[in-house]
Amino acid sequence: MNKGAGSLICDIKSKSLAEAGRLRMEWAGQDMPVLAAIRERFEREKPLKGYNISACLHVTAETGNLMVALKGGGAHVALCASNPLSTQDDVAACLVVDHDIPVFAIKGEDNKTYYRHINEALDIGPNLTMDDGADLVSTLHSKRKEQIESVIGGTEETTTGVIRLRSMAADNVLLYPIVAVNNAMTKHFFDNRYGTGQSTIDGILRATNRLLAGSVVVVAGYGWCGRGLAMRAHGLGANVIITEVDEIKAIEAIMDGYRVMPMKEAAPIGDIFITLTGNINVIDKHHFESMKNGAIVCNSGHFNVEVNIPALEEMSVEKRQVRDFVVEYTLSDGRRINLLAEGRLINLAAAEGHPSCVMDLSFANQALAAEYLIKKGQELDKLVYDVPGEIDRHIAHLKLDAKGIRIDRLTDEQVRYLNSWSQGT
Repeated sequence: MNKGAGSLICDIKSKSLAEAGRLRMEWAGQDMPVLAAIRERFEREKPLKGYNISACLHVTAETGNLMVALKGGGAHVALCASNPLSTQDDVAACLVVDHDIPVFAIKGEDNKTYYRHINEALDIGPNLTMDDGADLVSTLHSKRKEQIESVIGGTEETTTGVIRLRSMAADNVLLYPIVAVNNAMTKHFFDNRYGTGQSTIDGILRATNRLLAGSVVVVAGYGWCGRGLAMRAHGLGANVIITEVDEIKAIEAIMDGYRVMPMKEAAPIGDIFITLTGNINVIDKHHFESMKNGAIVCNSGHFNVEVNIPALEEMSVEKRQVRDFVVEYTLSDGRRINLLAEGRLINLAAAEGHPSCVMDLSFANQALAAEYLIKKGQELDKLVYDVPGEIDRHIAHLKLDAKGIRIDRLTDEQVRYLNSWSQGT
């Protein structure tokens, strides 16, 4: 723990990194016009004035710009990391030094520090929470229930978190309403598909410098993230295999031109394996037993449980780090399996996460969802809600406007026709 600007409490790597973070945030901000427009309005209207927001998000340049927009709207914000390896230390420093925003995040922090940071972000006494994976909400519900009375609502950024929160709601243990930012059309269509597709490939290439063309790439999960990754891997010349448990998604993958098979069948033929399911042990001991020598395994789902790392550790007779973010496990028969980024989010651990253009939409949803909860949160039940359609469409409108793109509008005659049942053939 250390002091930041003035008497600000924070825990970051070094305030000396602030200049680099300032440039990084400025560069990202140039491609985030929607959030910039929202920030400009927030600074005029102060819709968040007097409210405390505890945020547990990936501490990146894009997140930094979101925090500045929220503070501009009048909020008191505290930020911690939603993943131990995703923090950009220079951005954390910039937020502390330049913007007086308390940040509790250090890239590479251990598990104990990670949860200490979550608790420190909660020390401000939140009225709103912003989460990416639901660790902050879970901590609040299990360890700090006494604070929940002052919480109006929260937002959730990612699929894994939404699954956890819907489970809490189903068990009647969720104690305040959550808006699933992840489920906004302007979020999952773009962030999950185009953002994850590009940034996952970016992380794999930075970590390995391997050629994807001609490689057999196994993608576990064909949700929006899996779709985006498969599309980008195929575009780079990879031979893509999809593994799925959902019959409809499996058919879709077939119709999109990919091979579909169980992981057990894919394991002996894959060169690179990427999990994006949100589930546990998607790649398990019996899969490692049949993988070829030199296989590369990584995860782009939120938690590092998708790969059974304890099983891989137990099977190995030797372990060594051969590159940044690459640990080579040698099995008893001499085969080597390479695990990237400790099984954590490869796109944020080994690269920089989603491009700013994509996060512009995601974080616009976060900002407007926070404003919505302040206005409507007291009226909502303790459930998980989608982003209101009018917010989703407004964000799409702002993005098109920023790009100088115009679209058609329905005429009055067309509206009457669509609302009529009497006109047939």
